[in-house]
Amino acid sequence: MTPSAASSRPGTPGLDIPEVTVAPGDTATTSLTVRNDSDIVEAYSLEVVGDCASWTTVEPARVSLYPGTSETVTVRLAPPRSPEVRAGEVPLGVRVLPAEHPDAVQVLETTVHVEEFRELHAELAPRRRRGWLRGRYRLAVQNRGNAPVEVGFTAGQAGEELAFAFSPADRKLEPGESAEIGLRVRTGTPVWFGAPVVWPFTVDTAETGEREPGQDETAVRTPLDAEFVQIPVFPRWLLVVLAALLALLLAWFTLVRPAVRSAAKEAAAEAVAPNPSAAGERGTAGQPSGTGTGAGAGTGSDTGAGGQGTGASSGPGGGAPAGNGAAVGGGPQISETIDVQTAGGRTKTGTYRVPAGSVFGVTDIVVANFQGDEGLLTITFGDRKITTIALETFRNQDYHWVTPIKIPENDTVTVEVTCGKPGTPASGRQAQECHEVLNVSGVLTRTTQ
Repeated sequence: MTPSAASSRPGTPGLDIPEVTVAPGDTATTSLTVRNDSDIVEAYSLEVVGDCASWTTVEPARVSLYPGTSETVTVRLAPPRSPEVRAGEVPLGVRVLPAEHPDAVQVLETTVHVEEFRELHAELAPRRRRGWLRGRYRLAVQNRGNAPVEVGFTAGQAGEELAFAFSPADRKLEPGESAEIGLRVRTGTPVWFGAPVVWPFTVDTAETGEREPGQDETAVRTPLDAEFVQIPVFPRWLLVVLAALLALLLAWFTLVRPAVRSAAKEAAAEAVAPNPSAAGERGTAGQPSGTGTGAGAGTGSDTGAGGQGTGASSGPGGGAPAGNGAAVGGGPQISETIDVQTAGGRTKTGTYRVPAGSVFGVTDIVVANFQGDEGLLTITFGDRKITTIALETFRNQDYHWVTPIKIPENDTVTVEVTCGKPGTPASGRQAQECHEVLNVSGVLTRTTQ
């Protein structure tokens, strides 16, 4: 820069410093001559004032002069390349303060022309987005130059499968200002099955405003690479699951269902078929034999091939009619239900009486405590106690015998219920009484013709 010829003398104004032009990031210098026109030795302090003070220095910052002598000092300007140093005219002042005559202080002024530089910084997040038809991205843009700029955004793709929309489409940014721009990427055709499709594209940030002659034409523009991964509507695992379900349905209708129907028909046929009489109730010659089929020993005499015994047998799992009659043939399969409802703290019984001239061979019983009552339940066949159960330990209980337990005529199947506390049924409201149901099933065989 052309050095100045400014001077400083007590009581008289000095010459101003010539104008200076400097680019941010560079260094510019000028000079200032200080002369002592007094008749004493004087020391002068030089200090930069104004907006340029943070990045301007004076070398040396203090000079001592004899009368009639002068010294030239250097003014060095080094503005940083930052948005904080705005482009344009910036005032600069150098204050010259005499030590012996402080009232003769002078401020020499000039104008610094800060040149313009442009720099845009952009970031795209995320760089990879997944979706069926569309994806959303965020474009962060910052003006790192020292002058306002108009910014526009463009996106490009090798093909024409994607459509792009920026919100907003353009933006004016002051030096150092940042903005977030929304980007929506959309494809028009879905992928129904198969592997995901990757669509690469680029995003560019550029200045859109008109520049004045002489402005910096070079701005930092970095195209950003990104991807949109279009995922299929129906993933592969769903196809595998659908294929497995289809195979199971075919197996059900072709293999399992016919077998289930056949087994159900056979079970129904066995249930409705008449049961043969118990072993030992008919002789080997087809004639009635002595009474009693239990495992215990009985007493009596056999008077002939068709005679009748007079003893009764007893033993586990078997009972016999108390009279002298003999079973004359197999009977039907029957099922009887005993319903007992009992108030809290009380005991109540329910019975089923075996018809006269018959023997009831019990094979199955099912007890239902559907309310979840608390108390005791006792089941008795005639004078034989079968079991006693705590109601709170079960909701449904069943018993089965391979060898029927036989109950003679006029004896009873008895259920005794002692209600401790009524339970709560499925309705959610506590019941007023205990309610138990016993279903007893077996074969009813006639003992007389």
